[in-house]
Amino acid sequence: MPTNGDNLRKMIAALLVEQGPPTEKDLHKLIDETRALPICRVEDAEADAIFKELTARFGVVMGPIRGVNDEYTPWLANAKRQENFSDFYWRRHTEYIASQGFANQAVMQAIDEDTDTVLDRLENPQKTDRGWKRRGLVMGHVQSGKTQHYTGLICKAADAGYKVIIVIAGIHNNLRNQTQMRIDQGFIGKDSATVGRRDGDIIVGVGRHNGARFPVSFTSTRRDFNANAAENLGLALDQLNEPVVFVIKKNASILTKLIDWLKDHNLNRNIGQIPSPLLLIDDEADNASINVSNSAAISAINGKIRSLLELFQFSSYIGYTATPFANIFIDPDDNDEMKGDDLFPKHFIYSLDPASNYFGAEEVFLDEESSPKILRELVDNDEFLPTNHKIGDDIPDLPESLIDAIRAFVLVIGIRIARQQDGQHNSMLVNASRFTNTQGKIQARIAIELKKIQDAVRV
Repeated sequence: MPTNGDNLRKMIAALLVEQGPPTEKDLHKLIDETRALPICRVEDAEADAIFKELTARFGVVMGPIRGVNDEYTPWLANAKRQENFSDFYWRRHTEYIASQGFANQAVMQAIDEDTDTVLDRLENPQKTDRGWKRRGLVMGHVQSGKTQHYTGLICKAADAGYKVIIVIAGIHNNLRNQTQMRIDQGFIGKDSATVGRRDGDIIVGVGRHNGARFPVSFTSTRRDFNANAAENLGLALDQLNEPVVFVIKKNASILTKLIDWLKDHNLNRNIGQIPSPLLLIDDEADNASINVSNSAAISAINGKIRSLLELFQFSSYIGYTATPFANIFIDPDDNDEMKGDDLFPKHFIYSLDPASNYFGAEEVFLDEESSPKILRELVDNDEFLPTNHKIGDDIPDLPESLIDAIRAFVLVIGIRIARQQDGQHNSMLVNASRFTNTQGKIQARIAIELKKIQDAVRV
């Protein structure tokens, strides 16, 4: 049965969904007025707790994107005024984001404006009188919404007319798979691993809000780009009415396979290029994308990305990174006759402003008020896992501090379930070693501790 606190929380939350983010003064006033209702009477301590909870949920704002750009010709505003312009992909993306509670109205408006700013600095995909190339960089804090930003940008680019979208997503399979899943949810609308199954595609994310149209994905959560699988589809890019998506690992071999397939099946022999407008997103653009060769030769991945861009008559490249230092020191005049310009962001560099509730390294390590409350020095790990441990060292047991942390996490989950928050995200990160196999041994020990807790609860 709902308590008075539950009633108060739900009534005010419903009002804030309609009104948007309040000031602290307005929220205090709203809580005090609503507390006067018999079904919402609570003690001051509970009212304060509800105030903090609602501030975290609805009082989040984002500042505008900031940066520098070369001279450009604005085109997006005029394109949106055209009678045949459709915002189908962006509209269903915003509906999905709202349904997941990822962003309130103010944050969503900021994302809308930021993605417009970046897209306008790219070239108009409808401009086909002569070839064009654009190079840009978007910086963002660690885990502050870069993937969310470029997923929204992809939706808007597809609406504007970009036909080929390639996301280069990290150097490891798990990162690529994770990015594919995010693109499935936020742009494609189908579980890419189920497309073409006899029992039908599984609709996910944006597809549940509007399934009238779907982009075509040549990769899935289970499979990176594969030329044989692409050929089995029997489709060339110019035969498709909807945008085409590739989410690939940042790997020279994969890039080579994609380039070869594109050349074999999609090249316009008259111009020696592919005439479909390309948007290429380079996630973690400082990692492996930079030309690090000390000789006249170009390093493998850098050369492949440049060759991929050179393959298209119309191309826009955007690097996303939290650490842009290597990118801005790329030689802006570096050019190769075959591979084209290097990846220097010559047309724009923009920085994303994190949401006001963002919690990152600065808050943990530099904030004098927060740091003492957050950081705890561990002194009981040497017996089980010394700081200078070797790759083959055994893990005889877990230190008591880690066991306490596991128990605390389980209790937190129980509390959140009691608060009816069981559908919201919960996670605990244990990163105690740089060695993958050592992390596996720690995982096995944690599983044992969780089993002990489960057994104790059952008893």
